[in-house]
Amino acid sequence: MEHTNDPLYKIRHSLAHVLAQAVLQIRPDAKLAFGPPIDNGCYYDFLFTEPLTPDNFSDLEKRMRKIIAERQEFKASARSAADAVAHLRKLDQNFKADYCEELISQGEKEIGFYVNGPFEDMCAGPHVEHTGQIPPDCFKIDSIAGAYWRGSEKNPQLSRVYCLAFKNKADLEAYIENRRLAQERDHRKLGKELELFIFSDFVGPGLPLWTPNGTVIREALENLGKEVETRHGYVRVATPHLAKEDLFKTSGHLPYYKDTMFPPMEIEGEANYYLKAMNCPHHHMIFSHRPRSYRELPLRMAEYGTVYRFEPSGTLSGLLRVRSLAMNDAHIYCTIDQLKAELIDTFKLTLDYYTMFRFKDVKVRFSTHDPANKEKFVDNPELWKFSENAVAEVIKELGVDYILGAGEGAFYGPKLDFQAKTLLGREETISTTQLDFAQPLRFNLTYIGQDGAEHRPYVVHRAPLGTHERFIAFLIEHFGGAFPTWMAPLQAAIIPVNDDVMSYAQEVAGLIRRQLMRAEVDTSDNSFNKKIREAVTRKIPNILIIGGKEAEARSVTLRRYCVKEQITMSLDTLMTRLKRCISERIMDNFPDVQVP
Repeated sequence: MEHTNDPLYKIRHSLAHVLAQAVLQIRPDAKLAFGPPIDNGCYYDFLFTEPLTPDNFSDLEKRMRKIIAERQEFKASARSAADAVAHLRKLDQNFKADYCEELISQGEKEIGFYVNGPFEDMCAGPHVEHTGQIPPDCFKIDSIAGAYWRGSEKNPQLSRVYCLAFKNKADLEAYIENRRLAQERDHRKLGKELELFIFSDFVGPGLPLWTPNGTVIREALENLGKEVETRHGYVRVATPHLAKEDLFKTSGHLPYYKDTMFPPMEIEGEANYYLKAMNCPHHHMIFSHRPRSYRELPLRMAEYGTVYRFEPSGTLSGLLRVRSLAMNDAHIYCTIDQLKAELIDTFKLTLDYYTMFRFKDVKVRFSTHDPANKEKFVDNPELWKFSENAVAEVIKELGVDYILGAGEGAFYGPKLDFQAKTLLGREETISTTQLDFAQPLRFNLTYIGQDGAEHRPYVVHRAPLGTHERFIAFLIEHFGGAFPTWMAPLQAAIIPVNDDVMSYAQEVAGLIRRQLMRAEVDTSDNSFNKKIREAVTRKIPNILIIGGKEAEARSVTLRRYCVKEQITMSLDTLMTRLKRCISERIMDNFPDVQVP
């Protein structure tokens, strides 16, 4: 949360001081570290001689409310830098004193302090005028976690006390409820329950293994991407998972990207090889393997290519941050005159996906370069200016609001990140489009123009579905694990009422499977009601109930996931319905969508 005069920021910042004061009342020997506001409340870091536990939370909250009721005034003051250090040492707050000395080394001459009641803290503010302006029911102590001083494992480990804080009790309770739902929908939890993917210590951290259920979802997503790209004029390629070191030196990924690549494979008598962390250098080799004519452009080259990135082990998180990624990748080689149209088409293609999946509040982040950072960005001011202007022009023409990410572009050009919110309100970056003027130069990519001379193409990198891993993690939480029929691992569960109709149930399953749809009959010894419950627990979109009446009429009774009404229909009607759900990719798990 940025430093601001927003009233909620002031409440959260002031609560951090109230929290610290309450903690010191029951742990007077505690040493203070940092206590900033964050986007759901605040936290404060302490070094304890006697640990704090969740059993202390209720007492702390009572003490905090008493401090709030005292209407303690927040009084600002300032000390000279040297006096501030001496004062903090006298208070035996050495973490604060060390940080104060760091500020002095950076040129600070004066250090700010705030006092409320008996509590004093080194702080720049802002705060509410007095603690009485903090609603007493707007906060809740949430948890305790370990945290190293200044984030370094070489430093002492502290205890971080988190406190949720919002404008009022209603907002606090809404946040807690949404978080509960989010925890229920956590893709790691649902991935395990629905058997979608696993991780194995024998394989290695960050390397997901897709089970049969998860592979269905992957392939459904890949088939969608391939169909859409075919309609948009893409051609498909396939490339190896590794390449010689010189390829990545030429592309510039070495050294720019070296920290996120796996170490080289040293082979006696040969050049070093690297696992590819990106597909673009391989695609450039396909483009340049023979002379190209302007008549071939734009050339849209797509691949669901697996890439490998050495993410630090501490950052790995389910499918959201992994080391093996299958990208919905493509590179568009085009002339300068075609560039705008290609960017617009890519932009619209991405937004069409978002509309299809019902993603809400889509945001665009336009990331540019930092002219002063010659180490991170290719040094070509003229091409940077042209490329950033080209992207800005497209955004303006489409009338899309965007956030500017200055200095956050790729090393070879500006980029657009598409961010969407889950149904629970969490924002995720899903898709990226990047404009590349550097690699055509590095690889000497050319085409023969109408004038018979060689010209340099522009390259657009785009991945509107991102990676399978990240996108599916998003979808698991977005759908709550209840995938629509066209993506569901099992599209129909057939529940026979008794063994007398088992033969007809198997006939129905066979009919569905012959149409390349996924169905199975529950042949277990479970009771009928338990079979229904298990199908619902597995979030199967279509539950087909078969009893004596259905067998006699050659019909089924359909119960859709999350829809109470059951419908009895003929086999022909059922097949028409399932085929339509799949062919039109209907999001049929949502109650507001009616499929006849």
